[in-house]
Amino acid sequence: MRIPVRIVVLVLVVPVRMLWDALVVAGRFLNDALLRPLGRALLWLGRAVFVWPFVGLWRYVVVPVGKALGWLGNVLVVVPVVWLYRYVLTPVGHAIAWVARGIGAAAGWIAGGVGAALGWVYACLLTPVGHAVMGVLKGLGAVLAALGLGVWTALAWLAKYLVVVPALWLYTWVLAPVGRAIGWCAKGLVWLVSTAVTGVGMALYWIARILLVLPALALWRWILTPVGRVLAVIGRELWDALGHAWRIAGHISLAVGRFLGTLLRWIFVEPVRWVYRSVLTPVGHVVRDTVLRPAAEAARSAGRATRQALAAARESVRQARADFRRMLFGEPRQPQPVDRREPSGHETRTLDSSTTALTKD
Repeated sequence: MRIPVRIVVLVLVVPVRMLWDALVVAGRFLNDALLRPLGRALLWLGRAVFVWPFVGLWRYVVVPVGKALGWLGNVLVVVPVVWLYRYVLTPVGHAIAWVARGIGAAAGWIAGGVGAALGWVYACLLTPVGHAVMGVLKGLGAVLAALGLGVWTALAWLAKYLVVVPALWLYTWVLAPVGRAIGWCAKGLVWLVSTAVTGVGMALYWIARILLVLPALALWRWILTPVGRVLAVIGRELWDALGHAWRIAGHISLAVGRFLGTLLRWIFVEPVRWVYRSVLTPVGHVVRDTVLRPAAEAARSAGRATRQALAAARESVRQARADFRRMLFGEPRQPQPVDRREPSGHETRTLDSSTTALTKD
């Protein structure tokens, strides 16, 4: 059944593959002929509209203005602040520090005197009084400690025989037996409940196993697994057939494309080429040799004649203007030659000339 399936799939895939190849060729032509030039034009337009104005604004406006503002800030703010700090605040601060050191020295001297007086008062007055007060307090503390110890002993004896001993007897002979009986009853109740829950759970487990698990397992093992294997084989064969048909359809589409290209070339391109090569090119050469070149040569000759006529006219006007100026103002004064003691041109200094320091008058 593999060959019929592949034949059917090939018949279905060939139109799709040819349409796909045609769309690919059209997309490539559209990309090369329209989208790429349009994208480049939009990119250039975006640069011309958005990038270049901001670059020019940044380079020729913002940066010079920033530099000017920086220079102004330096001249108007930084330099005055530095001068104020160096020549005003620093001397004032030094003066304040000198005054503060003087005040601190005076305050230290005064504090030393006051401290000496307070030390004498502490040593000669407060220390004896404090020793006497501490002796009295120690005596009172001893009396109060003796009284507190007696009271604490009496209260402890009363608490032992009135609270602790009855509570211990109550716990040993009443609460402990009652607690053991309650614990034994609770253990029995828990065992009974756990036994009942275990029995119910086992019953529910077997019921669910018999009613749900075993049918689902049988369905999976005897129905779904064989059907899935058959569907997997069918799907794999269909996928292989689709891939094989797609490759064959590609070869068929390539052959059809080449045939159409050859047909287009023989129907349209070759006649156009033959017409261009056999008709238009000789006609163009004849037109170039008989019409265009003589016309160009005549235009060049006319241009040369026009330029010569204009040059002669300009020279005539210049001569007439010079004659008119001489007629009105006379000949121009010629510059008088000056007797130079330096050698002129490429001549060099010599000993027999008067231009050296030794033979100068």
